[in-house]
Amino acid sequence: MSIAIENFVKAIYNNNSHDAHNTKPGNIAKKLGISSAAATDMAKKLAAKNLLDYEKYQELQLTDAGKKMALNVIRKHRLWEAFLFKMFDMSLHDIHKEAELLEHQTSDLLAEKISAFLGHPKFDPHGDPIPNEHGEITTTDTSIPLSEAEAGKNYIISRLTSDDKEFFEFCANQKLKYGNEITVSKQFQKNKMTELSVQNNTILLNEDFSNLIYVNAIN
Repeated sequence: MSIAIENFVKAIYNNNSHDAHNTKPGNIAKKLGISSAAATDMAKKLAAKNLLDYEKYQELQLTDAGKKMALNVIRKHRLWEAFLFKMFDMSLHDIHKEAELLEHQTSDLLAEKISAFLGHPKFDPHGDPIPNEHGEITTTDTSIPLSEAEAGKNYIISRLTSDDKEFFEFCANQKLKYGNEITVSKQFQKNKMTELSVQNNTILLNEDFSNLIYVNAIN
């Protein structure tokens, strides 16, 4: 399949995985930087290939074949991120950019070799689950956005859901890294802000930012 097709089904899968983003052609077009007309044309072509279900004015839904393709591309992307992070200590933003290129040039055989080399990781450095060789995500996501975390409790950062360079630079500078422990000091409901502490550093985040950080409570 072409890079354009792989990117299209991946965008639908990723948008469908986040409640804030629907999968109408116009939204997929924005995500991919193409026109709405081009997205609609692609949707019709992929519907003919049985990769998705298309109905005018409705959200796009991947078929089982389309979902399998998307998860295969996502597996390669996240394995490359894990590899680049481990081998070269690259930033989270840079590993994402490089993985966007490498995912399309990677055979299933090479993907499995990378996975074995890394010890078959379940998560990439952002905290996103890595599908297995069968296109299955075997982990259960129990994380919540930091904006919904309860004040006075301790949490582990489980996922950073952005591809913005400044976001990752800020997180790195403030020790907001995947796997780090934080304490939520206070939730300012009226002003939609979260106060937290991490490694003796107090931080105040607005809701737009705290919605991009997912955490798991420490029992």
